[in-house]
Amino acid sequence: MKASRLGSALLAASLVSLSSAQSGSLTIESWRNDDLTIWQETLIPAFNEQYPDIAVTFTPSAPAEYNAALNAKLEAGSAGDLITCRPFDLSLDLFNDGHLESLNDLPGMENFSDVAKVAWSTDDGSETFCVPMASVIHGFIYNADIFNELGLEEPETYEDFLALLQTIREGGAYEPLVMGTADQWEGATMGYQNIGPNYWQGEAGRQALIDGTEGYNTDGFVAAFEALAAWQPYLLNGYEATAYPDAQAFFTLGGGAIYPAGSWDISVFRSPTQGAVFELGAFPPPPPAGQETCYISDHTDIGMGLNAASENKEAARVFLEWMTTPEFAELYANALPGFFPLSDAPVELEDPLAQEFLSWREDCESTIRSSYQILSRGEPNNENQLWNVSARLLNGEISAQEAGDIVQEGLEAWYEPQQGD
Repeated sequence: MKASRLGSALLAASLVSLSSAQSGSLTIESWRNDDLTIWQETLIPAFNEQYPDIAVTFTPSAPAEYNAALNAKLEAGSAGDLITCRPFDLSLDLFNDGHLESLNDLPGMENFSDVAKVAWSTDDGSETFCVPMASVIHGFIYNADIFNELGLEEPETYEDFLALLQTIREGGAYEPLVMGTADQWEGATMGYQNIGPNYWQGEAGRQALIDGTEGYNTDGFVAAFEALAAWQPYLLNGYEATAYPDAQAFFTLGGGAIYPAGSWDISVFRSPTQGAVFELGAFPPPPPAGQETCYISDHTDIGMGLNAASENKEAARVFLEWMTTPEFAELYANALPGFFPLSDAPVELEDPLAQEFLSWREDCESTIRSSYQILSRGEPNNENQLWNVSARLLNGEISAQEAGDIVQEGLEAWYEPQQGD
């Protein structure tokens, strides 16, 4: 009888605990104020189908204000339960300052590779503090109508790519390559970091920069600058004064054949009011001739962490565990074409252009941008220097070797592993 009462008491306690974990109110902090309706109309309702007693509110800030606003809330103890995580150092600082909890023991984290988790892990990889949500992939989007008109095919090698650009230039009807350098970051982000991994061999080269065994002024990193410099004759007329949104608009109006892209551009080109009215295609950055392995920049972009000061951690962990599931991955990827799930679950995307980008993971090895982990912590900032020299290189102001020397000198100024003996 006593054993029966004890068993009943334990069962009751278990049910109470389960009930408390699956009830409560959660608030999500985020800088993505453009996807408010996606959370309100798609993601949160899907979660509530399984957990109807956990109320979730998505409260974004303006992107430029998010970091300062979040830090102020965290210091005041008024931040939400769930914190949308930017990649690398900003989130690492939050973890080191005690604002984010370790998620090593969260069920479902085994669904993510080390590369997927690297943006939200400590330098030694021992602690992961955000659930990886999505990455963006680099490549090239093209006007399929122009390709059909001119009888063009997707390039298989970088040499094919340059020959393709030359053919379009000689035709004279369209600009071959639609990208400007006025904002600087495009040359690095959609140029150097797009094609570069094929020259520095993806993760192997990136890790060699961190280890100090390779530099920006040697081997594959200079070769990548040389490959980027070859774009100069094929960029649209007046590219030096062309800003990012102007290049997008020029492409959607049909003025150019190929657009060096981040997958986030898909949503712009699919816009019902300002998007492209022609058929779109895409191809990955082609490797140099004779190289069997291709590499893509599959860059970790956004994650979700648990506020260490949350008063409803059990419910928050339930939500985070749901975010590790194939259901969330597919919902998020289809709601935001061009933002790709980082879990190992297979996902079918409704947008054919987004599915094309995602398919490159099957054939190519993934890496992330070379400057984002560790290397942009000092001054001069590695990422900002890459912006500057990539723009100057494309503008014809410096050579590929000079670009590599400038960035390498900047890195050696503060980063000890690159300083030699």
